[in-house]
Amino acid sequence: MSSYSTFPTKQFSNLSLSQSFSPAVLTHLKSIASNEHPLPASQLQELQSYHSKAHDDTKSDSQNAPSHTSSHDSVNLEQLLEYMASPEGNAMKPLPDTDLSYPISNYFINSSHNTYLTGNQLYSESSTDAYKNIDVWDGDEKSSIAEAKEKTAGNKHKYRPQLPRSLSPRHGKLSSVRDSTNSSAGQTLSMPTPWQSTSIAARAEPRVLHGYTLTKEIAFRDVCVAIREAAFVTSDLPVIVSLEVHAGKEQQDVMVEIIEQTWNGMLVKPPAGGCEQLPSPGELRGKILIKVKHVAPERTTTKASVKAAGPSLRRKDTTSSSSDSDNQGSVDAKQKKKSSIIEPLSALGVYTRSYHFKDLSSSEAAVPCHIFSLSEKKFMDVHESHGPTLFSHNRNYLMRAFPSGTRITSSNLNPAVFWRKGVQIVALNWQKYDAGVMLNEGMFAGSVGWVLKPRGYRGQKKGQQSGVSDESQSDAIAHKTLSLSIQILAAQELPLPVGDRKPDGFRPYVKCELHIERPEERTGASIEGGGRSMDGECKFKSRSSRGIEPNFGGERAEFAQVPGVVEELSFLR
Repeated sequence: MSSYSTFPTKQFSNLSLSQSFSPAVLTHLKSIASNEHPLPASQLQELQSYHSKAHDDTKSDSQNAPSHTSSHDSVNLEQLLEYMASPEGNAMKPLPDTDLSYPISNYFINSSHNTYLTGNQLYSESSTDAYKNIDVWDGDEKSSIAEAKEKTAGNKHKYRPQLPRSLSPRHGKLSSVRDSTNSSAGQTLSMPTPWQSTSIAARAEPRVLHGYTLTKEIAFRDVCVAIREAAFVTSDLPVIVSLEVHAGKEQQDVMVEIIEQTWNGMLVKPPAGGCEQLPSPGELRGKILIKVKHVAPERTTTKASVKAAGPSLRRKDTTSSSSDSDNQGSVDAKQKKKSSIIEPLSALGVYTRSYHFKDLSSSEAAVPCHIFSLSEKKFMDVHESHGPTLFSHNRNYLMRAFPSGTRITSSNLNPAVFWRKGVQIVALNWQKYDAGVMLNEGMFAGSVGWVLKPRGYRGQKKGQQSGVSDESQSDAIAHKTLSLSIQILAAQELPLPVGDRKPDGFRPYVKCELHIERPEERTGASIEGGGRSMDGECKFKSRSSRGIEPNFGGERAEFAQVPGVVEELSFLR
């Protein structure tokens, strides 16, 4: 049944229900109540169940209430208006309770990418409003970023703003960026000096920013506080924080200190005897999981060796890693060495240990608590070379996919393609409300960020032996043939486009697309557009109407005999 604006039940006695709807909407509702356009049996039963429950809830004070009688195969107008004006008339129905007993690899997890950015990936502001993915760099001489900005130019070094080399040919119009920052061509910009000190009184603290860009920075401590305050407001299910660490060893010590202080009581403790299998979301309630590069203890540097360097302030080169970039082979090869992750920081990654991806037959691919992070391009390469193995791997082990570094405008990949390969964490640029974010909203609507995979996509429960098989997504679940019909009646109180003040000139229409699995996704063949295409496989566009209360006259969108559909992973947008 169509959904319209809802009104609180308390208003029923003060407001005529018929006046709650536009003339166009009311006309269609009257035709339904008069049986001119009768409801399907399933919708009629839903409506009658609603009124039966409402009658039971108000039975004690219903002596003077008007009688709402109707036959079993029809509905009267007053009943229909009450239903449409109530929350029950909303098209978004509550989801059934989620089974939270499977290992965390059996769920799709709502995830963002470079969350601190508020706009594009090149020169936008940063904010602590929403967080899950953090790039950490060395900090300034003060723990407060605001205080650091008040430092004189003598405490800063110069750098030339430049994109990674692989982005420069296509997107490297840096002169326009320099102009926007009041810098003339060839002039250098100021960047806080990477430094280290054992003096607590003037200690630097790490900062969060998008490296080698003109984006603004914020303090790592502020990010941790923001996560602590918001992580479990709407749900106590676990939150995964992804760290991309570019900071030096001393600053990593500071990171560990901040994390342990700020998230005290929320961190996961290593299981006795090591990690043999991933825990379930139900076992991790109220916990923060840290995804960070795993380094074997013998490869790390201890705090003692860092402190031995002495208390003086000294400049050093900023080290960087490119674990979350498409430019892993070229950006830092001639510029900087990758930072080594110290053991205390690496140890915080208990169930989400990040390993560099080599291939699916490597020893790391069988570590129970590993997670691979693949760019969209790398992921498509693996899909084409080892499609069935990739799908099977993601049944029992975690994988994260993230947008290409060339998406400077914060555009997005098509997340549905990656979900259908079993990827649990598809990180999206929430800064831009595009088709990718719409599909993401469709996946997680009504949930608290964790959605159980379809049965054939799941791995083993606790106590069962896991492993990688060659079973593909073609064999894992039944693909059905879909026939879908949507009748478009009318709308009311539509907002005008920005800057438009004349409702008479507004010509709204309804457009919808059906996003389903393509055959090449199941076979391992090359996917058109490399997973970038956002066009639905089936499309519909209605005739235009007029004004903010349009009447579409009951036009139908028909999607007939659509093959190869997995209902849980198909979307109507």
